[in-house]
Amino acid sequence: MAGRKLGQIFVDLGYINDDQLEMLVEEQSQSQGGQLIGRIAMDMGLVTDDELIASLGEQFRLQTIDLDGIDREIIDGPHREAVSDSMAQLYRVIPLQLNDNVLTLATCDPQNIAMQDELRRFLGYEIRLLVASEPLILKLIDKYFNEDSESIESIIKELEIDNELKAASLALAGDGPINLGDMTELANSAPVRKLLNMVLLLAIKDHASDIHFEPFEDEFRIRIKADGVLFEMVPPPRHLAFAITTRIKVMANLNISERRLPQDGRIELTVGGHPVDLRVSVMPTMFGESVVCRVLDRSVVSLDLNNVGMNPDIMGQFREVISKPNGIILVTGPTGSGKTTTLYSALSELNSDEDKLITTEDPVEYDIDGIIQIPINHDIGVTFATALRAILRQDPDKILVGEIRDYETAEIAIQASLTGHTVFSTLHTNDAPSTVTRLKDMGVPAFLITATVEAILAQRLVRRICAECREEIDPTPEMLTELEIDPARVEGKKFYRGVGCGSCANTGYKGRIGLFELMILDDELREMIMENKTTDDLRNRAKEKGMILLRDMGIDYVIDGTTSAEEVIRETVLDA
Repeated sequence: MAGRKLGQIFVDLGYINDDQLEMLVEEQSQSQGGQLIGRIAMDMGLVTDDELIASLGEQFRLQTIDLDGIDREIIDGPHREAVSDSMAQLYRVIPLQLNDNVLTLATCDPQNIAMQDELRRFLGYEIRLLVASEPLILKLIDKYFNEDSESIESIIKELEIDNELKAASLALAGDGPINLGDMTELANSAPVRKLLNMVLLLAIKDHASDIHFEPFEDEFRIRIKADGVLFEMVPPPRHLAFAITTRIKVMANLNISERRLPQDGRIELTVGGHPVDLRVSVMPTMFGESVVCRVLDRSVVSLDLNNVGMNPDIMGQFREVISKPNGIILVTGPTGSGKTTTLYSALSELNSDEDKLITTEDPVEYDIDGIIQIPINHDIGVTFATALRAILRQDPDKILVGEIRDYETAEIAIQASLTGHTVFSTLHTNDAPSTVTRLKDMGVPAFLITATVEAILAQRLVRRICAECREEIDPTPEMLTELEIDPARVEGKKFYRGVGCGSCANTGYKGRIGLFELMILDDELREMIMENKTTDDLRNRAKEKGMILLRDMGIDYVIDGTTSAEEVIRETVLDA
């Protein structure tokens, strides 16, 4: 653990004086993202690389090591096999020795307090850290840990011929008495750790949103969801299903002896210098336990409205409506459509010292400084409705309710809005106008909808065509019919598709972009709601007033080559 502050250690060791320390602190306060003071001191030429290493060693009570001149003979050995290339690159560590289950690593990042615990969890060894020069560590990683010599395919081939591991897995996977010691030993075995580590790191590196481990009668599938689509990895041997799921349960601190009930847990990591949270769900099936890990990576999501992807007109209208002193703003769409990111971005923009913001979520996905966040816990009766009642006694100005699922929650949200609060929430509906019908179906009277709801934002995510392998195609009559496009609108224009290349993992797509449909309730639309007009009537009138439909925005993206006709048809087929 850190003792004295690094700047004071510079002074105590005679590297800088008090005036220079004051200058460093001032420079750090003005730097973006709270840059480390050691890096600032190096950039300003106040300390040398060796002085920084010595100071970090003093601060964290760690030994230092000079890696200059280190060669392959020192790198090679059992310690080299313990750390994959990906892990060395992500954590910026060099393995130096493995002795009596203690793995010695050189690091340039001792400030990462969680590193030891995570590497211990990943690798199954006790970790001893030494502090070394960052340039030398990066040089050695580039030289010795950039060969990509191991792949999932090669690891699986090794596992297939490991008869000892197979026998242990089959023995424990049966219905007989459970030996917890043997289960733990199997879960912590080096081959199982190595395979799971590579799957997790590859998924995080590819910005995956979910990792699925699925046992079937004759196979064990691993699938990764990226850009909203599942892709299957090379399947490991079927007998490893029990070992891999048990290893995940160990990492998530779940009960490894319980195989009959669903379990939920989490794995907290700091990969490549940024926090990653894995939400683990374990579900018993006919052929073993199915595990899904939801990947919540703060570095992938930029909680900034400017980066959400709205066009300037919709952005201006949305900013105006979220700034109102009261009312309900609803964001709708299916799971994985980016609703949470949009709402978090809105709250981040509204987050100020003058207002108190409170959220209640299931689960809390991203930690935001300055906002009180309350997790839902159904096991002890903390539902959206009960949490919302309690929130209203906390003197909030703006409230986020993760989801309005029933009339009780809707009723309290409406009461909060009527008493001067701004309420943000989500619903699962096909488009913005149908949200009104959904609220009525819940039992919310029309007059309360018109009195409280200020705006409804429907959104979808469609995949972007890969810029590296994009090619022109002529739109077919079938495409135009499915998109309901007048052929005259695209006369002389080309559509595009991705052929597939190494950059996009041969999918033809890379990244996603949002489609948005913003319906702001004005007096005329409120009057129509009071008159119980149909969803189609509301949609047509809102469109006449300038609302862009999800399908129409998708067509614009197809025409300008951002996405494909297939993507827009897939995501907006219910909205036509």
